[in-house]
Amino acid sequence: MAYQPQRSGFGLAATDMRLPLPCFMLVTDRKLAGGDDAQVQVVAAAVEGGVNAVQLREKDLPPDHLLPLARRLRDVTHGRALLLVNGPLKVALACEADGVHLPEGAPSIERPARPILVGRSVHSVDAAECASAECADYLIVGPIFETGSHPGRAPSGPTLIEAITLRVAVPVLAIGGVTSERVAEVVGATASGIVVISAILGSPTSLEATRRLREALDAAQTKSAVQ
Repeated sequence: MAYQPQRSGFGLAATDMRLPLPCFMLVTDRKLAGGDDAQVQVVAAAVEGGVNAVQLREKDLPPDHLLPLARRLRDVTHGRALLLVNGPLKVALACEADGVHLPEGAPSIERPARPILVGRSVHSVDAAECASAECADYLIVGPIFETGSHPGRAPSGPTLIEAITLRVAVPVLAIGGVTSERVAEVVGATASGIVVISAILGSPTSLEATRRLREALDAAQTKSAVQ
C-alpha cells in the first residue's frame, strides 16, 4: 500500500522524526551550480521557492572540506527546510543536520543518541525491502526518467514507484528527470514527493524553476488526495 502520512514506518517510529510531505528535495551539485558560493545562493533561493529538504551530496569532497559547506547550508536551511548529508555521519552531527542519506549498497549506520532521519537510495523492489527492514525512514527511487546525472543507467519508469510503495511503509520519493511536467505522473504513481538536481541547479532562474515545481507538486498532491 502507498505510504500514509498519519502512519509511522519502522524508521519513523525509531527516530520520532518526520519527512515533510509532500517532500520536495533538492540534491546539491556545486559544479553544476557554479561553485560553493553560487550553490549556497541557489539553495537559499530554492528554499524560498518551496524546497523543504536539501540533501548535501558532494562525493568528491573529503569530510574536512565537506563540513564547512554543510554548515553554510545549515545556516540557510535552519528552521525552513531539512538538511540531509550524503556522507559521513560525523559531518551530519557536526553541522547539526537533520539526517543522513545512504547510497544503495552502503553499510548501515548505527543511529546516534539524538534522533536523525536516515534515508537510502534504491533501484529495485528487493533493495527497497532491505532498506525498509533496516529501518530507513524514507527511500529515493530512480532514475525514473532519463537523466544526465546517471548516464548509462536505464530509467525505471513510474511503475517502479508503484511496485515499491506496495511493499514498504515509508515515504518513497522519485528522482531522475523529474520536471514540472512530469510531477503529476510520479505522484499519480504514489510517490510521496520529488527529488531534483538539474531542474533547479541547471536553471538560469532557480527561484522561478523551484516555484513551478512546487506548484506542480502541490496540485498533483491535491488531485491525488481527492481521488
